[in-house]
Amino acid sequence: MTIFKRILEAQERLGKAHEDAQSPEEKEPFRLAIDALWFIWTNGQADEFADYRKDAEANAPARVIAAFDTREEAEAWLSANPKPPNSAYVLIADEYHLVMCSRERGIRALAPHPTLELHLEELMRGGLPPAVAAFNTREEAKAWLASQAEPPAEAVIQIGGEHYLAVYYRNIGHRALFPFSRVKGV
Repeated sequence: MTIFKRILEAQERLGKAHEDAQSPEEKEPFRLAIDALWFIWTNGQADEFADYRKDAEANAPARVIAAFDTREEAEAWLSANPKPPNSAYVLIADEYHLVMCSRERGIRALAPHPTLELHLEELMRGGLPPAVAAFNTREEAKAWLASQAEPPAEAVIQIGGEHYLAVYYRNIGHRALFPFSRVKGV
């Protein structure tokens, strides 16, 4: 079933639930969900939404909307953006940051965020996950990751005996290697 058909089906079910709701307070969440789906549809973002859902189902690290080598690059991007995203993640030197913006107050900021560390901790609940590949150097691992035409959203690998999470952010075409040692106790 296409994303368009799924959106229409969801709107139909939400519409029925909206009709069955008794009070305006009960109706509002359904109206909000219907409006969110219409926003996706009418802004031509249905394919991006389908990609987002695929990423979310992969149980990979949180999606990012951009990646920068330096904080200066990220801040220049944020300053130049006429409608900066609010509450989206970006990577700065492969560190997660949350974009915080307020149109009303004219605030634009990038704050470090521990979402990656939380994801790594979750992966380690039963101990270090097994590696799918092992490399002697980071350069070998990067070459392997770059050679993958369509890499998995995430894969555990070893570099020099240390566990890493190899991540592919499909929406921006960015590949990254994160050491599990970022989490305490590894």
